[in-house]
Amino acid sequence: MKTFILVITLLLLAGCNLPGATDTGGTTDRATVEVTEVIDGDTVKILYEGKETTVRYLLVDTPETNHPRFGEQPLGPEATERNRELIEQAQRIEIEFDVGDRFDDYDRLLAYLYADGDSIQKQLLEEGYARVAYVFPPNTRYIDDFRDAESKAKDAEIGIWEYENYSTDRGFNEDAYRHKETDIQTDDGDCRIKGNINRSGNKIYHMPGTPSYEGTNPEQWFCTEQQARDAGFRSSRQ
Repeated sequence: MKTFILVITLLLLAGCNLPGATDTGGTTDRATVEVTEVIDGDTVKILYEGKETTVRYLLVDTPETNHPRFGEQPLGPEATERNRELIEQAQRIEIEFDVGDRFDDYDRLLAYLYADGDSIQKQLLEEGYARVAYVFPPNTRYIDDFRDAESKAKDAEIGIWEYENYSTDRGFNEDAYRHKETDIQTDDGDCRIKGNINRSGNKIYHMPGTPSYEGTNPEQWFCTEQQARDAGFRSSRQ
């Protein structure tokens, strides 16, 4: 009987390590979860402890897509789509908690997310879809790595850093966002605008020099933006 009680006690003490458990206990341990919905570039819903829970990515911020005050901000849809791509292309999604508060003021779970072992936050920063933000110690485990990733995007002037003063310490300044459409048909007739249809059926065209251009496999090529729009495609920057 004493042996039985001892075993039960040990199991309760080590509960976070039981198969299928999702509590990483503030360590660098990770737990595999199922993403049920991608809300925007820095927020998703997962199945956590038997119920659907909203997760806010730690230490990063992306432009909004459906904010009650800001509405849809420039590059918000692109950040959301990139977040969705990273998740949908992965075989395994994991979460990791830091040592501080587990939930924010909106009752959203705060976590680091990984797609097949790679940090989603770090990838969004490196590709210019996110900025380092909402830094509240002691939830700062990867702040140095994230700032290094952000610096790479800044130096390359891609994504949110392509537009001077768009990304600020207080959020995203839409007044600073300027997008000058350019028809890029070259003298030799080279058509370099990529038209892609994503998994949701959205038709998006990608201009040379944009963050998503090199990684896009086109279904169609266009010589001018007007040509792409006439075919039913929208800009990746809209």
